[in-house]
Amino acid sequence: MPGRLVQLTWASDPTIYAPPKYKRACGYEAFVPDPITAMPLSLDAGIAGLVSEAENAIRNLNDKARPALAPMARLLLRTESIASSKVEGMQLGVRELARAEARAESGQKASTLAIEVLANVDAMALAVEDAAVAERFGVGEIIAIHQRLMERAENRSVAGKIRTRQNWIGGNDYNPCGADFVPPPPAHVSALLDDLCEAINDDRLPPIVQAALVHAQFETIHPFDDGNGRTGRALIHVILRRRRVAPEYLPPVSVVLAAAKDRYVEGLTAFRGDGIGAWIEHFAVASARAANLARDYVDAVEALMADWRQRLAGSPSAPRKGAAAWAIIDVLPAHPMITAPVAVAATGRAKAAVYQAIEQLQEAGVVVPLSESRRNQVWEATGLLDIIAALEAGRRSDR
Repeated sequence: MPGRLVQLTWASDPTIYAPPKYKRACGYEAFVPDPITAMPLSLDAGIAGLVSEAENAIRNLNDKARPALAPMARLLLRTESIASSKVEGMQLGVRELARAEARAESGQKASTLAIEVLANVDAMALAVEDAAVAERFGVGEIIAIHQRLMERAENRSVAGKIRTRQNWIGGNDYNPCGADFVPPPPAHVSALLDDLCEAINDDRLPPIVQAALVHAQFETIHPFDDGNGRTGRALIHVILRRRRVAPEYLPPVSVVLAAAKDRYVEGLTAFRGDGIGAWIEHFAVASARAANLARDYVDAVEALMADWRQRLAGSPSAPRKGAAAWAIIDVLPAHPMITAPVAVAATGRAKAAVYQAIEQLQEAGVVVPLSESRRNQVWEATGLLDIIAALEAGRRSDR
């Protein structure tokens, strides 16, 4: 990525609580990228072919979308969001997070880490459902995504606020001298974000190329004090949705990026030098792999749902056609662990009918209660979390 290094001096601060060497003034270099809208770009035939393959893979994934499988879209979005948090080192076990999600959906308390990971699901939903359909995407949409992401974090005071101070990646906690990368000084951020939004609204590049460049440029700008990685990965899906490559199902690109984090970071670093083509190649391969994983995953969940229906139909207390139990099966992919209040909200059925349905599903082995207490009971959908765990780990389903 064309740009320039600017030589700057970090002022001394004898008042900070730090070793003496960090209190002294020091010099550092910050990188100011050129506007992305003016970036010259030429792809060789090999990379162009990979870009085309990635876009076809995502379109093939979306060819499977239909109204009856709408909960699959939410589950793919959830998987992408959780994997994006994983890139930042925010990891929870599949079952632990699903239980926290069920509790949060019912208004109960969850751990601080779980709340922050689940906030990324909300931010991703905002990105693809609202920001992606804005007539003109602007900085306000980026701020809204970041606000949703960070509003429940421990450092929620930074939510939705463009940074006004220098930040950096790597090095020490006291100054940017010796950091691995120093983004542009705050005075450059506003103009660079305006330019980035112009690039998001421009549809002249292939969608995968556009998403790759916008994401890497956003990470280079690093406009927030925290949450840049997760916000930047949400922008990938803003573009894929705006360009109608992924109108329903998101390819969980972050699953692939998280599985090889070092290569991901190397790709972003190469983008800031003369490795734009290498970065686009890496991103295209990751996108294609993610789409193929997701397609396999959708097939596996479809097969599991058919198994659930067969179990319910063959149970001693099989309900009539159109009963609440069948409706709960339809929404289970969006709620790997479910509570009765969530089942009521998701199906629109009466509370009494839902409780009866859950008993029928439990008897058929479709759901399993997670405790013996009836108070605040959570039920796990049989077999679903095993499939999700395989997808989040980047493995093909063996189902």
